[in-house]
Amino acid sequence: MKIALVHDYLTQRGGAERVFEQICKHFPTADIYTSIYDPQTTVDLGDRHVHTTFLQNVPGTRKYFRLFAPFYYAAFRSLNLKEYDLIISSSSSFAKGVQKRPDAIHICFCHNITRFLWDTNTYLREYGAYSLLQPLIELVFKIMRRQDFDYAQSPDYYVANSTTVAQRIRDVYKKEALVINYPIADGRFTFSDQKDEYYLVCSRHISYKRLDIIVEAFNSLGLPLIITGEGPKMKHLQSQAHSNIKFLGQVSDLERCNLMAKAKFVVVSALEDYGLVPIEANASGTPVIAYGAGGVLDTQISGLTGILFDQQNAQSLTNAIITAQDMDWNYAKIRDHAITNFAEAVFFDKVDQLIGEICSSKSTHPEIFKT
Repeated sequence: MKIALVHDYLTQRGGAERVFEQICKHFPTADIYTSIYDPQTTVDLGDRHVHTTFLQNVPGTRKYFRLFAPFYYAAFRSLNLKEYDLIISSSSSFAKGVQKRPDAIHICFCHNITRFLWDTNTYLREYGAYSLLQPLIELVFKIMRRQDFDYAQSPDYYVANSTTVAQRIRDVYKKEALVINYPIADGRFTFSDQKDEYYLVCSRHISYKRLDIIVEAFNSLGLPLIITGEGPKMKHLQSQAHSNIKFLGQVSDLERCNLMAKAKFVVVSALEDYGLVPIEANASGTPVIAYGAGGVLDTQISGLTGILFDQQNAQSLTNAIITAQDMDWNYAKIRDHAITNFAEAVFFDKVDQLIGEICSSKSTHPEIFKT
């Protein structure tokens, strides 16, 4: 059986790319496709060949890949995937629009609907040019929304990473989605029941992550906070932060794992579609303080794996921090919950079962779908 794995673009190392890396390892003989590939800035795919589109050779696409949004669907529609029996797309935007043979199967692992099209103000408000170009952008996006809806009908099956994303798929694309919570690379994380006094944030510095809430709360409390990651909001956040808050910028995976293992708490203030960071923290035995909406409702148990605060503001977060400080935490139970529910083996057992069931409904020889 011939399998193609398709991802939106491989130019960064976010949660979606980490999940795609795991999918690629699980299907070691599958062919890999993406629109743009920069091996220096994305996940490690070893020596496997990555097929790209015409955008790969356009100057500036690797660095400014977001600016080429109107051209991605044309790029993915131009891919010739007719030789493949199974297509697995990993998408939060464009890869779901690839074409296939009528008798082939397309399963889309959907990280989210195309957020910049359907929640434009939230997604783009930190970019200075957005307000100046808003009328033109909205005109282009109106056309792109129609395309997005049409091409979202291409997959035969949707797998959502959370109940929140499954509901968005139903609401926007009018498609049903099976929820399979995405995994963490559990082997990378080191358990520690010896915690230091610092709190930790691992996040891109963009507006919807709401790091401003965290900075405001920790300015008030004076507790030690370490923030990793980069983004357009970084300089502004640094200008607002007091001396108890330290910005490390982008750190290596090893340093990130070490910081998670020793942190007193990991703090998340965004409304996440799913969110791997809270599960990664738990896999390190570290409790989470998180805004109680979106994906964390699938992954966190308040009082066991962390504390959820109910309003997305500094005061609500401050109250949660004070509450969390006074609680006794069983770090081993926190890790056990993460490994039992969100390890790679658990995820791929469900994926293999899904593929087998899909195949059984299409063929009398489901064994051809085995990897």
